[in-house]
Amino acid sequence: MPTQISVTSYYYRRGGAEAVMLDQNELLVDRGWEIVPFAMEYEQNFDTEYSDYFVEEIDFASQYAPIEKVRKVVKSVYSLEARREIGRLIDDVRPDIVHAHNVYHHLTPSIFGAIHKKGVPSVMTVHDLKIGCPSKLMLAPDGVCERCKGGKTWNAIGQRCLKDSLALSTIAAFETSLHQMLGSYKKNVDLFILPSHFHMNKLIDWGLPEEKARYLPNAVDVSDLSPTYGPGERFVFVGRLSEEKGLLTFVNAVAASGVAATIVGTGPQEHELRALVERTGADVDFAGYQTGDALFDIIGDARALVLPSECYENAPVVLLEAFGVGTPVIGSDLGGIPELIVPGETGLLATAGDVDSFATQLRKMNLKSRSELSEMGHAGREFVETRFTRNHYLEGLFDIYRELDVTIDR
Repeated sequence: MPTQISVTSYYYRRGGAEAVMLDQNELLVDRGWEIVPFAMEYEQNFDTEYSDYFVEEIDFASQYAPIEKVRKVVKSVYSLEARREIGRLIDDVRPDIVHAHNVYHHLTPSIFGAIHKKGVPSVMTVHDLKIGCPSKLMLAPDGVCERCKGGKTWNAIGQRCLKDSLALSTIAAFETSLHQMLGSYKKNVDLFILPSHFHMNKLIDWGLPEEKARYLPNAVDVSDLSPTYGPGERFVFVGRLSEEKGLLTFVNAVAASGVAATIVGTGPQEHELRALVERTGADVDFAGYQTGDALFDIIGDARALVLPSECYENAPVVLLEAFGVGTPVIGSDLGGIPELIVPGETGLLATAGDVDSFATQLRKMNLKSRSELSEMGHAGREFVETRFTRNHYLEGLFDIYRELDVTIDR
């Protein structure tokens, strides 16, 4: 059977990137592939016989002694251990291909040189903009930012782009510059998979080799999602409660438009958002972290999902999941979001960061009849079923693997 080494920093369902990786692995296993994981040691990782190859945990939230902290910082920029262990794993399992996802700060791009040296084809699914931008979001404290384009990564230091920390921003800028200079990505990764046209074109503009870039949208399995096409009265946001998600704009727009909303998720901005709701009198409920059927029930019962992001989003899976349960979407006209919404058919677009624009679109959606909203819900469901299925994803993935002369079936 074909064998793939599947690489990511965390080997459990931690976030969107890990979910894409694990769902992809499941598809490949169903087709008879053997999946060999390679990750960082972490308490929540799934059990695997290959954990002896995993590299030492790095957790920057931990209180390391000064000398240990320096060692961890150096290791987070270029990990000799990860390079050594991936080489050992390749020698032992002799994979047909290595497929990497997020590797920054823990495994580091050092692994790609070892993979290339072993003569094993490699692909990387790019879930963010880290290859070009030290902060990975192209977002500075003053908003969307492209100052580091052309290798000018020192701008991240001046802007303190990482958690408003001079130290973290300096490390990230150095890391990005080092791997650009070494060609860790450009020289050693054979093909890059981008889930949105926006991210693909943006990274090509920033220097990613166009001949190595391949568009492959994320898959959403909607077979178990049952749309009701019976829109409710509340609008809903689902995601991390952090500044780049545009939630201050959302709450102010809810207050200005007089609609009702629910915010699902947790994050560092929650206290600030609750205070804003109190000040403005916005009709906003906080539902906390939700998952599984409970989450899909909330989305399915909503009038619309709202994604007010003020950063270059890639391809939000929650948007496609909303379509899967027959719920329209109001999204920012920024990043990869606009290519997933057909205005007037599956949802509406608003100007990122503009309270008046979002308030206008909230009012417009609120005035639509149940039949109009049901029609939009049906259009969204059809959009997902015809373009973002697991079969579409798998065949697209195999086409990319075939470019590297990987045998798909044995």
